[in-house]
Amino acid sequence: MTPTTEEIARTIIGRAGKRQRFVVAIAGPPGAGKSTLADELATALKTLGESAEVLPMDGFHMDDDVLRAKGLLARKGAPETFDVRGFLDIIRAVKTAGEEVLVPVFDRSRELAIAAARIIDASTRFVLVEGNYVLLDQAPWSALEREFDYSILISPPVATLEERLMNRWRGYGFSEEDARAKTEGNDLKNGALIREHCRLADIVLTD
Repeated sequence: MTPTTEEIARTIIGRAGKRQRFVVAIAGPPGAGKSTLADELATALKTLGESAEVLPMDGFHMDDDVLRAKGLLARKGAPETFDVRGFLDIIRAVKTAGEEVLVPVFDRSRELAIAAARIIDASTRFVLVEGNYVLLDQAPWSALEREFDYSILISPPVATLEERLMNRWRGYGFSEEDARAKTEGNDLKNGALIREHCRLADIVLTD
């Protein structure tokens, strides 16, 4: 039976013990519901008297101009289109819990990352790092492995992902043809890579 968000929150609190900072990875294919779970889990932790913030991987998208120069714009969202070193540096800064850390957030409506758009205060106990590749076992992403204290993988059926992704791109004004191209030509391919090269997670959610 799939655990509720509150049950997952209580499990995380139990695992954290008395630690001042506890970093949770939330991974999964595009359209899996990572950001939704991260936000709901942060709310559940706060309801249980804890402090929590979400650190989204999408804030580390390379800018479109950079992707265009690299010939990677059509593959935006693939592992090689992120600033992995910058992402790792921020996670390590967050891990120390020594001071306030400002992190970027991705604005999907404008397709760009906004620098220093979210605060992770030094007093925040739980940091929920969500993104497609946070559990990927391939370099350079595999360097993240030692930075997480607990991990969650969301892996719905491919048909569910396809429906969600098509609806996402339609919602952003894409034509049916362009939405299909984004979904099948990029998102589902990235999802297949994640399923095939994902490290073992502490908990796997399938819906």
